[in-house]
Amino acid sequence: MGKPRIVAEFAATRWLRRWRDRDALEAHRAAPAAPPNPLSGGGIRGGLPTCPPTRAWPTCRRWTMSSMMAGFDDLVTYPLTRAQAEELALHGERSRDFTGDLAGCSVGLSSGTTGHRGLFVVSPAERDTWAGTVLARTLPPHRLWGHQIALFLRADNTLYESVGSRAVTFSYFDLYSPEAENLEERLGAFRADDPGRNAVECCAGSADAVARGDLALAPERVYAVAEVLDPRDAAHIRAAMNLPVLHQLYQCTEGFLAHTCAHGVLHLNEDHVIIEREPLDERRFVPVVTDLRRRAQPIVRYRLGDVLVARETPCPCGSVLSALERIEGREDDTLLLPATDRTPTPVFADLVSRALVHADGFEEYRVRQVGRETLDVDISPYSAQAEASVRTELATLWRRLGVRPATAFQPYRSVVGTKLRRVERAWKGEDSDAAL
Repeated sequence: MGKPRIVAEFAATRWLRRWRDRDALEAHRAAPAAPPNPLSGGGIRGGLPTCPPTRAWPTCRRWTMSSMMAGFDDLVTYPLTRAQAEELALHGERSRDFTGDLAGCSVGLSSGTTGHRGLFVVSPAERDTWAGTVLARTLPPHRLWGHQIALFLRADNTLYESVGSRAVTFSYFDLYSPEAENLEERLGAFRADDPGRNAVECCAGSADAVARGDLALAPERVYAVAEVLDPRDAAHIRAAMNLPVLHQLYQCTEGFLAHTCAHGVLHLNEDHVIIEREPLDERRFVPVVTDLRRRAQPIVRYRLGDVLVARETPCPCGSVLSALERIEGREDDTLLLPATDRTPTPVFADLVSRALVHADGFEEYRVRQVGRETLDVDISPYSAQAEASVRTELATLWRRLGVRPATAFQPYRSVVGTKLRRVERAWKGEDSDAAL
């Protein structure tokens, strides 16, 4: 690990790269990267088209998780293979020991939401750059030392552990461990190491697991990562932890894509990534990502399949980085429900989630389309009153959209080790993709 690199990137991100306007940002993005960009210099072994970081990108092939994994051995620039990376990543998943590296690189496994297993490879230099950038955009601005960060994650990675220092201490909490062990034993002891400090920034893949208990905890910040932040969950966590803002980090196998500002508004990290917008409607779009700094595993014109919603009004923070209203979910989680003429009508997941904000009597829910005209709705705690409240709100939404699904209710059961998807299209009929 190169702590000088981390410090340099931290300083550059927080203080030196203060873009006056979009023109200054675009000039920075057009400048050649150092070291020489393998995307333009033919440094990639094999099938990825060579594409300089210019407007020529739209002529290049778009990539998806399945095509990227199929060409993994030709894509990576370090002496490692997909088989080796998968072996190391799967060993870590099974043993819960995530300390291993491969050819000096951190290797991780994305659980994914598309059915495709994803691998990410990050070199030591990229690890340092990532650490400096993330810390600059997440740590509270009023001090630089003594931060304690609790990471609630499905899998640990040397990407996180290598950053620890006197300025920042990371502690990994395994989501596969018993909840009582994480909350009552380890998190309590983690805080007790310095009882005078209320500066625990909980970077939580499942932040609700922290907020739900009666643990005496006063975190300065909480970050939701890895999962779509449902508005009902966000309100619950803010209230439970007495937080004015619940922050988010939008990052995945493909890179660190967005962060929240002090106002809680998500901003795309456009100084590090180029995001082309594939429109779905006036505000919704699917991002096509090119990372300007990834070298070990170049990310060029990668189509994510997430649904993002652009913000209509400028953010009060004044940043020139594009602002998002929200991350809505996976494109393939858009429900396809029959209209009165029987044609399938797309219903975005966010519309369902926001409708259920107005329902009462439950804490957890999941809505799954399991057939052409059929929805399963799981709620917890289950009761006739909660079911009636949810039915009422969904019926109002269905009338407004002109759709007529059949709905079956049942108690909610959580599934450990999978990404939380509040709204999901599990039905994949022959005409489902064509309708989108």
